[in-house]
This record gives sequence, structure tokens and C-alpha cells, in this order.
Amino acid sequence: MEPFSGWRTLRRYVAGLVLCAVLGWFAFAKAEPVPLLSLVDLGFHELGHLLTYVLPPVITAAIGSITQVLVPLGLATYFLLRRDRLGGGACLAWAATSAQNASVHVADAPFQRLHLIGGQHDWAFVLGPRHLNMLDKAHVIAAIVHGAGLFMLLAGVAVCVSGAFVTLKHESMPGEQVHAPVDMSSWGTDDPRRRNANGELLPL
Repeated sequence: MEPFSGWRTLRRYVAGLVLCAVLGWFAFAKAEPVPLLSLVDLGFHELGHLLTYVLPPVITAAIGSITQVLVPLGLATYFLLRRDRLGGGACLAWAATSAQNASVHVADAPFQRLHLIGGQHDWAFVLGPRHLNMLDKAHVIAAIVHGAGLFMLLAGVAVCVSGAFVTLKHESMPGEQVHAPVDMSSWGTDDPRRRNANGELLPL
């Protein structure tokens, strides 16, 4: 192994942990949208509405928030299946921020205080009396979504930590020495000191 190559990989996982911490700080400590990333979430949110436009309105309304969480979760699954812990951990942290953002929208359904694009409050529509009639349970649903987001964040951190641990473990292992197998089939029979001038074996 190239000297210190493992440490370069380790630094990538440390950067991944820092990224998870920053995303978690914005989403869960400050309860604010993550700069720039929230715009990406908005794009996937609206894409979800667009792709389900022909379905019943209640599904179209709900699918926006669902899509913005499922996209980073799907990417996390893809990276983890390819054993890319760094990509998987980062996308899990991204999914966590999306879930936290969705929980804010759900919690606001009974009050509709948020300024939203298009003017219609998706979750007020979904949980309202015309559909699920669960506006009184909005805070419970929001807490569940928020908790799921926090779990995703911790999972992302755990994935990055496990990647760093594996890197350190491999770096600390000495390189294996490979020895060529010894051919024992010719021992004794090819020893010239045990043959006469005619090539015949001499008795012991």
C-alpha cells in the first residue's frame, strides 16, 4: 500500500462528518433551511407534484414532501450498495434535512403561517376536513417526521464513523508478505552430489 494513502481517505471521512454536523446544525439546532440545499429540495418537491399531477389531488399534494425526502434516501441507498460510505453518509444527512423541512410544513398545517409557493398549503389540504381530517394530529405527525429525520442524521454520522474506523484499521495492519511455494518434489533426486558420473544415484 502506498504510504499514508489511508490517511488521505480518513480525511475524506472527517470532511463527511463535518458536513453532517453543519447540515444537522442548520436543520435541527437552528431549525432553518440549509442554504442552497433547500433550493434543491424545493426543486424535487415541485418535481414530485409535476409527476403526479394526473393522480388524485390529495396524492399530488402529499407527494411533494415525500419526493424531496425519497430522492436523497435513494441516492444514499445507491452509494451504500456500492460500499461508498462517504456518499451514503452525506446523502443520509441530506435526507435528514429534507425530512426536518417537511416536518415544519406538517406542523404548520393547522395555522398556515408559512409563505409558500403557489399559495396552497399542501399539508393543510391533505390533513384538512375534506381528506384525512387530522389537523388536530398535525403536531404528532410532524414529530414523527422530525424524529425520522434525526435518525437519518445519526445514521449518516454512524456511516462516516464506520468508514473512518475501517480506514484506520486497514492502515494499522502491516502488509502481508507473500512467499513463493517451495517445490519439494525434486529434493534429493536432483542433488548432483548423490549421483555418479553416469547419472546413477549413489547409495546412502
